[in-house]
Amino acid sequence: MVTKVKNKFYITTPIYYVNDQPHIGHAYTTIVADVLARYYRQKIGKENVYFLTGTDEHGAKVAESAALKNISPQKFTDQISQQFKDAWQNLAITNDDFIRTTESRHQKIVVNILNKLKAVKTPAGNEVLYETDYEGLYCVGCEKFILESELVDGKCPDHNKEPEQVKEKNWFFKLADYLSIIQQKIESDELTIYPKARKNEVLGLIKQGIPDFSISRSKKSVPWGIDLLWDKNQKAYVWVDALSNYITALDYPKGKLYQKFWPADIQLMAVDILKFHTLYWPAILLALDIPLPKILAIHGFFTINGQKMSKSLGNVVHPDELVKEYGAEVTKYLILSQFSFGSESDIKVEEFPNKYNADLVNGLGNLVNRITKMVEEYLKGKIKIDDLENISLKIGTEEMIEQLNFKEALFKIWARIQDCDTAIDQDKPWILAKSKNIKDQEKLKSVLGKYIKDLYIISINLKPFMSETAAKILKIITASKIKKPATPLFPRK
Repeated sequence: MVTKVKNKFYITTPIYYVNDQPHIGHAYTTIVADVLARYYRQKIGKENVYFLTGTDEHGAKVAESAALKNISPQKFTDQISQQFKDAWQNLAITNDDFIRTTESRHQKIVVNILNKLKAVKTPAGNEVLYETDYEGLYCVGCEKFILESELVDGKCPDHNKEPEQVKEKNWFFKLADYLSIIQQKIESDELTIYPKARKNEVLGLIKQGIPDFSISRSKKSVPWGIDLLWDKNQKAYVWVDALSNYITALDYPKGKLYQKFWPADIQLMAVDILKFHTLYWPAILLALDIPLPKILAIHGFFTINGQKMSKSLGNVVHPDELVKEYGAEVTKYLILSQFSFGSESDIKVEEFPNKYNADLVNGLGNLVNRITKMVEEYLKGKIKIDDLENISLKIGTEEMIEQLNFKEALFKIWARIQDCDTAIDQDKPWILAKSKNIKDQEKLKSVLGKYIKDLYIISINLKPFMSETAAKILKIITASKIKKPATPLFPRK
């Protein structure tokens, strides 16, 4: 699977639910999106890349949380949504837009989408939206109906609470009439689900049979949300409202952004919302006659030092804490270099200090100091490097980034750093510098020039991950007089 594109790149994160503060799981998805956005801006131009994130702000849980704080739902969502905005700013995330489902621009288009769906018939000739009585178990924490077979000791496994027994009349989406079409598109990879294990998981869900899903709830059950125009007793429920953000942010259906950037090239998410994005979302798009996204990329759950992340355990890691300790770029490096995209992953926060010192202080930072000090001392900072921009920059990182293998991409960069260190030890420029032999002096210039080229290659490949660090190195090595940095790139901790 590759995310290779030609003329435009549209990437989305899920919109994060405002029931809690941003944590490292939210940060991971957003960091991945940021790296891809930076990479493609470098490759196809800033104007051809669009990166969307945001917050999901409707539902019963929001109303309940606001009531507990004795404030309005809108004020509550304003506060939490701002925390996400601040967290992404602190992490130097370069999103082009931040969509909120309480914004009028979103709500107006959702009303339009709901009305369109109300008028559509499925390929089998049924109404896409139909009204029926529903009785089932509902978990407020999950904001979804839950099957009895999913319970553990009678409780929701994610929230450890018994679900409520709910019986009410709702509007439903006729998902059954679209499942065979979706299955065909997934099997043929017209709709690519990555990694393959998640694709197989979705196909397994289809074979088991997925019930139609509710697109509304009664106002008594869910007072905080968008009204259905044709049924004033109902509020839009979660999925049409939330999932539509990916096109409302582009001003669907006639906006210039929509015309340029849809379909999405890649949509990122965690596995807990797999079903909704791989089945509900394509069905909604098919009903609206809208092209499907190209790739749905799904990563696993995270544990922290081997334990499930939980408030009760006190091990929830907030990105702001890491940024305060390490800075934005180092935080992103430490997270992305620890594990591969797609699998269940354990974030070993206790290993961050050692990795920081080994990879950045003693690795990249020391190499920059080492090379620039030699150029400054042995050649008085003057070295002639021809055609830096025309040298080959390929060390395998492009392929790895396009395959979402960020850990391997970083490994290739650090392998080049180690190779350069090894070359210095073998070439022994300090011995050449002492020689008065003309050939030795020419060789000195040659090997130091090669090291500068290595730093250039490393910096260009590092840009999507650590753009400020890359820019600092490039400024140092392209100066008219090269000097060792007055302060280390990465201070020892």
